[in-house]
Amino acid sequence: MKTTGGSDEAKRRAGESAADLVADGMVVGLGTGSTAAHAIRALGRAVDAGLDVRGVPTSFASRELAREVGVPLVTLDDVDGVDLAIDGADQVAGFDLVKGGGAAHAREKVVDTFADRFVVVADPSKLAETLSHPVPVEVLPDARSTVAAAVSDAGGDPALREAERKDGPVVTDNGNVVLDCEFGEITDVAALSRTLSAVPGVVEHGLFVGLADEIHVGSDDGVRVETR
Repeated sequence: MKTTGGSDEAKRRAGESAADLVADGMVVGLGTGSTAAHAIRALGRAVDAGLDVRGVPTSFASRELAREVGVPLVTLDDVDGVDLAIDGADQVAGFDLVKGGGAAHAREKVVDTFADRFVVVADPSKLAETLSHPVPVEVLPDARSTVAAAVSDAGGDPALREAERKDGPVVTDNGNVVLDCEFGEITDVAALSRTLSAVPGVVEHGLFVGLADEIHVGSDDGVRVETR
């Protein structure tokens, strides 16, 4: 479930601010979404200017954009580590996130967790005091009903994410389906994260608990950086 809001200028400023952190020789995690796309485009311009960088894409979309703008790509199997990951979020509260509006959160969590430094790029519409955005849960197709029942038992309201331009559900790059799970205000993010992770059939959920090192919040006239 993608969020809307925030100007393209704010997103551009946030993405470019994070891209400015990339130094020669770095391996960079390339996030998914409209704000992370601005960072990828900025890296493409830097590569054109001589920057030596390699990107690890988190989705088909980020891989295709990186190829389009000329960012050299590698996989996690090709590198010993990721120096910096740049990724967006659907909602940010402190340094906890809800991600998965683009259904790429499983791969994003692998890359973002593996990175030495994880920088989140966002516009002000993504900020909240308490996380309340529906939590995307990637699920094995055969486990959809059992996972939905477990989510309901945990106090959530699961809804299968339907595709917009085809009949049937959204299918992730991993071949799975997504349940968008409404929990209202999430007062104990870590506890809910553990609960969802323990459900058989859950591939990954969109709660990123305390993983972010920096939040770059763009606006129409600047960028505010929050550091943990």
